[in-house]
Amino acid sequence: MPEKPTPVSGSRFELLYQLSQTFNASLDLDEVLDRVMDEVIAAVGAERGFVALKDGQGGLDFRSARGIEHTSIEDPESQISHSVIEEVLQNEEPVLTHDAQSDDRFSDRASVLGLQLRSILCTPLKLKDKILGVIYVDNRIFSGFFTDAELELFSAIASSAAVAIENARLYEIAVEKGRMERELQMAYRVQSSLIAEDLPSFPGWDFAASWQPAREVSGDFYDFIPVDDGGLCLVIADVTDKGMPAALFMSLTRSLVRASLDQAGALAQGIARANALICADSNLSMPVTLFLCRLDGDQEITYVNAGHNPTLHYDAAKNQLNKLTRTGMFLGFDEGAEYGQETVALKAGDFLVFYTDGVPDAVNQHQETFGMERFQRVIAENHTAAAADILTSVENAVRDFIGDTALYDDLTLLIAKRT
Repeated sequence: MPEKPTPVSGSRFELLYQLSQTFNASLDLDEVLDRVMDEVIAAVGAERGFVALKDGQGGLDFRSARGIEHTSIEDPESQISHSVIEEVLQNEEPVLTHDAQSDDRFSDRASVLGLQLRSILCTPLKLKDKILGVIYVDNRIFSGFFTDAELELFSAIASSAAVAIENARLYEIAVEKGRMERELQMAYRVQSSLIAEDLPSFPGWDFAASWQPAREVSGDFYDFIPVDDGGLCLVIADVTDKGMPAALFMSLTRSLVRASLDQAGALAQGIARANALICADSNLSMPVTLFLCRLDGDQEITYVNAGHNPTLHYDAAKNQLNKLTRTGMFLGFDEGAEYGQETVALKAGDFLVFYTDGVPDAVNQHQETFGMERFQRVIAENHTAAAADILTSVENAVRDFIGDTALYDDLTLLIAKRT
């Protein structure tokens, strides 16, 4: 049996202290793991060593696999005894087998037989009550190579290594989080540039709009789209998902709706074309609800409601709120879907309230929703106000209702008032 190397002279305490200094000299996780593995192999005289960390799905990620000459080992998952690792993780205790070939616990395992594994040490990487992963070393030539003394040293080194690994892992997470936050901030700036900040001027109409993402980015949008004959289209839409996927889909939808309206005669034909393009261009199951109306020089508006919340029409003469209900299904599901269009007359003092479900579905600390009844009451109470003041009243009412509770869903509003 070969003589086992002693890389650092002195007491075990001195060895552990020096190894701790070595492990904590870097915050690069891969570098720390390689250092841990190299020092463990040297300390116990192992032939090979592996570090596997738990991943977010409950599996193991083999982050470092090293040989005695500080060389990396390819395909580490096929080079070890999974049965030994499973026992360590299940019992949260180290395992020493003097000869896996004759050990009743492991001798019938294919990996042990196929790899001709003999002496094995494996211990959990444990930090307080948290298992980070395992360290595994072996010697395939000699049985009885590792002793109880080396198991004790091996476990002590693993305890020191766990601290350094966790520090490096947390640093890696912080760096990645910072990178993602910067990317999300950039995504927000790009997305917000697609949302009209300057409201259009259109004879006889007063507009107000707001866009509040519940997260860094949003699946909601509103838009004002001039059309060739002097009309103006107003759009509000909601991708029924959250986060970056919804934000990307929102950008796609906005572009396709604009392009489709440019090439269509009737409003319903434009939405049907946009729906067909959305279905053709995406394999994602991400439905989009949309409300679109067209303003011309006369008192009538034409609208298409593609599965969206009914836009509210305040009729000043009757002092009542009417709902402009659906004329077709949501976009992005059925490529051949057909859409109807309706017209409604708006007189001076009438107005439209476009909104996404983030308004009625806003939740307070008691898990109560803002609701349509409260929403419509605020609108009715402010029916004589300008568009911007109606919008502000709704926003204030929602904010007062939810208090310190964060928005559950994106909140988008658009008011169009006939002057």
